[in-house]
Amino acid sequence: MRIFEEMESEVRGYIRSFPAIFDRAEGAELFDENGKRYIDFFAGAGTLNYGHNNPLITEALIEYLQHKGIVHGLDKATVAKKEFLTKFRDTILRPRDLQYKVQFTGPTGTNSVETAFKLARMVKRRSNIIAFTNGYHGLTMGALAATGNYFYKDESYGSRVNTAFMPYDGFLGEGVDSIDYMRQFLSDSSSGVDLPAAVVVETVQGEGGINVAGVQWLQDLATLCREFDILLIIDDIQVGNGRTGTFFSFERAGIHPDMVCLSKSIGGGLPMALLLMRPELDQWLPGEHTGTFRGNNLAFVAATQTLTYWDNNDLAQAVEYKGNIMRDALQQMATDFPKLKPKVRGLGMVWGLELAPGMANEASKEAFARDLLIETAGADDQVLKFLPSLLIEEQILREGMEVIRECLATLVENRQNLLTGEA
Repeated sequence: MRIFEEMESEVRGYIRSFPAIFDRAEGAELFDENGKRYIDFFAGAGTLNYGHNNPLITEALIEYLQHKGIVHGLDKATVAKKEFLTKFRDTILRPRDLQYKVQFTGPTGTNSVETAFKLARMVKRRSNIIAFTNGYHGLTMGALAATGNYFYKDESYGSRVNTAFMPYDGFLGEGVDSIDYMRQFLSDSSSGVDLPAAVVVETVQGEGGINVAGVQWLQDLATLCREFDILLIIDDIQVGNGRTGTFFSFERAGIHPDMVCLSKSIGGGLPMALLLMRPELDQWLPGEHTGTFRGNNLAFVAATQTLTYWDNNDLAQAVEYKGNIMRDALQQMATDFPKLKPKVRGLGMVWGLELAPGMANEASKEAFARDLLIETAGADDQVLKFLPSLLIEEQILREGMEVIRECLATLVENRQNLLTGEA
């Protein structure tokens, strides 16, 4: 690992959590330079919903490159972009009765969020954006202002400009209607919260600790936005692309957001981010918002292949089936290891296991020692975050869940030893 310590910035993060030099990968498995196998419950932080080196993607990319297809195209028209847009319209938008224009914003999710904020402010002629507690929307300046986690903030960044935070569903405890709380602020011109151009929300907060917004809460939020002429932006960067069981995470609530931010798995593992917007919001002048890598044609090729998984309901049914396996296994762990103060929450194939302070990090380390990659989430890294590939084989999924169970048993044993003075 010496070359990485010598040459790479101290900002590197996941290399510290998973200290191995990885060489190849397939499906839900990684292999290091010595051939050692690891189960991947991390999936590129949600970028690899369709697995590592998916053969559909690999074969299409090889064929495209051998054909000498356009790789970098800015926003010029290319065959690869035409095929992606056609497939996305016919397979995703039309069957869901969604009418959106598509803007390619750059290579990563924060580019999509920045674009959404800029467009919302331009259209509504207001500067304020409302975000929610424990939300995560990216780390460039505008998106950072709407990210709740204090770890990423510093007053010198000026990151809190033109943003207000409201309580997410359940943040104030059971029985407290945070939408009504928000309505009180918006109704009072002296509340200190300016009428925003937009509200941005994740229907399932990933980095925030796998907090799942209720269907009624999402519907009430959409109603509130219409009531006050506020644009509703759904950040579906991490939990879109089928992660919750439907292609868009908001489908379960039956709402139609004004804008939708997509990235991560939309590019099939390659860098791509896009913004969906209602056609009447598309008020840009040509070239008014650009980005050098907004035309990643290799990602268009990969994305067109991944969308074939949505030609029927097979993948959605598989996500439900495997999600139930994860849920049942986690609930059994919560029952069997009460000393860790476990709490289980999630949806589809995104699940979180909250543990007593410090225990989630210990569990992640123990899992890596047992050849499984899993990250943590939440304000205090108190949640084990389960994000396996949607295509993971059932046998590997069950194997991985058993590894986590063994990790928790070890944590309980170690804690007991510390308490009794045996360690």
